Amino acid sequence: MTDRALSVVRAGALTTVQDQGRPGHAHLGVPRSGALDGPAAALANRLVGNPSEAAVLETTLNGCALRPRSAVAVAVTGAPCPVTVDGRPAPWGAPVRVPAGALLNVGTARAGLRSYVAVSGGVVVEPVLGSRSTDLLSGLGPPPLRGGMVLPMGLPGAPHARVDVVPHPGPPSELVLGVTLGPRDDWFTAQALRTLTTRAYRVSSASNRIGLRTEGPPLDRAVPGELPSEGMVLGAVQVPPDGGPVVFLADHPTTGGYPVIAVVRPADLPAAAQAVPGTPVRFTAVRRR
Repeated sequence: MTDRALSVVRAGALTTVQDQGRPGHAHLGVPRSGALDGPAAALANRLVGNPSEAAVLETTLNGCALRPRSAVAVAVTGAPCPVTVDGRPAPWGAPVRVPAGALLNVGTARAGLRSYVAVSGGVVVEPVLGSRSTDLLSGLGPPPLRGGMVLPMGLPGAPHARVDVVPHPGPPSELVLGVTLGPRDDWFTAQALRTLTTRAYRVSSASNRIGLRTEGPPLDRAVPGELPSEGMVLGAVQVPPDGGPVVFLADHPTTGGYPVIAVVRPADLPAAAQAVPGTPVRFTAVRRR
């Protein structure tokens, strides 16, 4: 029987297994998790003939290196980066055949932050609560990749896409996040609400899969003290005591006591996955439907 597995030669700064996450468990204190740039992960899966829910690898900044034990189709999407097979250049954003024993190297992102590596058949680590995603906050799912780890692969399904390259949005030079104010916007001054939607912020280097932290003008509170802990949703813009907005991402806590001034519309969140530290951030108010 063919050995359907990947050996991890170089794990990179942070490479995790991700799929569409584990929604529906917030009442148990379990975040959704899943790929931060969902469209990029889904595209990688389509290119190698996988269903959109198949697990992929999410790399951070400097990629990873893998050696498949059997021939496999691979696609790399998300942050543009150099891709090589046994040292020979291979296309990014297109399906690539990697022979058994060859070294696939996914290099440092030329722009953006996170690349996605899909293999035909998907990464089939043991699921937890219906998902194979690594959750850095709760510790559920497989641990981040490390050198020497072996990842099982599933059997390939549909043939990989017959394309040379596919259109894909580039990483943002400015991150524009549409927000709906509330539910705790009344805990802030009128000036703070104007500041949020008119002033410029920057992505902080302290950002991670839990939240995108920003640097910029602090938001002043109108109500002192703290709230009892309440439920948090994906895209919530929480404001800690230093006044700097934090946008909750896939591994966010399910409850929190700092007030939420606004919530980012879901369609704008994938771009946050690719915003490198220093990227300008602009919050724009959108009307409630």
